[in-house]
Amino acid sequence: MLTRIHRNVTALMLLALAALAQAGEPVDKAIIDKLSDALNSPAMGLKVATVEASEIPGMYAVQFESGPLVYATEDGGYFILGDLFQVSNGQYVNLAEKRRDGERLAQLEALDTEDMIIFPAEGETRAHITVFTDVTCFYCQKLHKEVPELNRRGVEVRYLAYPRSGVDSAGYRQLVGAWCADNPQDTLTRLKNKEAVPVTQCDDNPVQAQYQLGQQMGVRGTPAMVTESGQMIPGYQSADQLMVTLGLN
Repeated sequence: MLTRIHRNVTALMLLALAALAQAGEPVDKAIIDKLSDALNSPAMGLKVATVEASEIPGMYAVQFESGPLVYATEDGGYFILGDLFQVSNGQYVNLAEKRRDGERLAQLEALDTEDMIIFPAEGETRAHITVFTDVTCFYCQKLHKEVPELNRRGVEVRYLAYPRSGVDSAGYRQLVGAWCADNPQDTLTRLKNKEAVPVTQCDDNPVQAQYQLGQQMGVRGTPAMVTESGQMIPGYQSADQLMVTLGLN
C-alpha cells in the first residue's frame, strides 16, 4: 500500500514538474482552435489572441485581444479569471503578473526610442524607466521634479504620452505640442511647471498610439512607470524610493 501511494505521489510530482517546465510554451493548433471556438464571444467583444500551457496541469493560459488573461480547461468548458499565485518557501509569487511583465517588456522593446521624450542619465546609465505621463497630472508634475536627481544617480527617464482625459482633450493637445516641439524636453518641462507655452500641433506624432498602448498594458492612471524587467509601478515615487525599487540604493 505504501509503495503504491509513493508511486502515485511521485507520478503527481513529475506531472506537476512537467507542467511547470512547459508553462508558457506554445500548444498544439488543435487545442488553440478548440479553445478559440469555445471562448470567442463577438457579442462581448472577446477574441482569443494567444494560448499557452500554464503552470496548472490540464489548464491553459488564454490571453484575449485587448482583454484579460484567463486559465481555461482544455475543452474551454470552464475558465478562471484572476491572478495565479505560486507558493514557494512561504512566499507568494504572482505568476500572472510575471507573465504580464514579460508582455509589457516585449511591447516596449518594439517601440522606437525616437518617439519618446528622453531625459538621459548623467555619466553611466545604471537603469532606465519608461513613464506614461500627462502634463495635467499633479503627481506627474511632482515626479518630473525628481527627474534631475534620477538622472544624476544614473537613471534614464523615458516618457510616453498618456492623456488621462482622452484624445479629444486639452491635455492631449498639450502633449502633442510637447512631442511636436523643436525642444521636446524643455517644452514638456515647462508645461509640467504650468507655464504658458505656445504648442504646435503636427500630424506626425505618436501621442494617440502611445495612449492606446498604455490602455492595452493596463495603465489606469498617471504616472505609470515600467522598469527594465517589465514591472509596472503605478503612481508616484520619490527618487529615493525609486532607487530602492530599482535595487540601486
